Amino acid sequence: MVVNPVLEVHDLHVAYGKVEALHGASLQVGAGQIVTVIGPNGAGKSTMLNALAGAMPVNGSMRGTVRFLGQDTAGVAVETRVARGMCLVPEKRELFASMTVEDNLLLGSYRRYKARESGYADQMAVVYELFPRLQERRKQQAGSLSGGERQMLALGRALMAKPRLLLLDEPSLGLAPLIVKEIFHIIVRLKQSGVAILLVEQNARAALQAADYAYVLETGEIALQGPAAELAHDPRVIDTYLGLAKKAG
Repeated sequence: MVVNPVLEVHDLHVAYGKVEALHGASLQVGAGQIVTVIGPNGAGKSTMLNALAGAMPVNGSMRGTVRFLGQDTAGVAVETRVARGMCLVPEKRELFASMTVEDNLLLGSYRRYKARESGYADQMAVVYELFPRLQERRKQQAGSLSGGERQMLALGRALMAKPRLLLLDEPSLGLAPLIVKEIFHIIVRLKQSGVAILLVEQNARAALQAADYAYVLETGEIALQGPAAELAHDPRVIDTYLGLAKKAG
């Protein structure tokens, strides 16, 4: 049981039209905790994140309870969730390719600027400290960046909003192994700053190494859950997600 959870999800069902993609999922994320959801393609992982962020498609529907910082999110708009500190970094990153790195980052702090929060621009220094490469390329167009740099920019833009909860959708997708290692190193550093992270990943090995707690999602249902270090040694997880070589080693 998580003490003072940032995110509480209970019996979440999500459907597209008449097809139910998520069946009764329940999970919790605490402050300064990385919780990962692993599973195969089509298991419902991205569907879960979009539902939590309030980014449901027109033909989508959901039922169940989602509480963020103790408040029910039913009927709460995406913009309001962001203002309260919930930020989604989508799988496709969705950057503004023709804008500079710096302008993309500034867009992440637009809500804070509009609310006239003091020190909103100071967060840029925090992002550049985490991602020195972004500072080097701050005047370049986002569309000219490598895949790893675009992922860093997507993370940095979300951090400009000073989130309490980051929803990360497949941050390693399409990246070279060395870049994946770097991205996950940064994710662990974010946790140390007190940000709660819900990480959806197909790269089960990297996710379980970084996370505190893990859920295995299969065909829309939570099939397994437990401390990430324990699931990493569970024979069912090893055989299905980590490969047979892991067992031998």
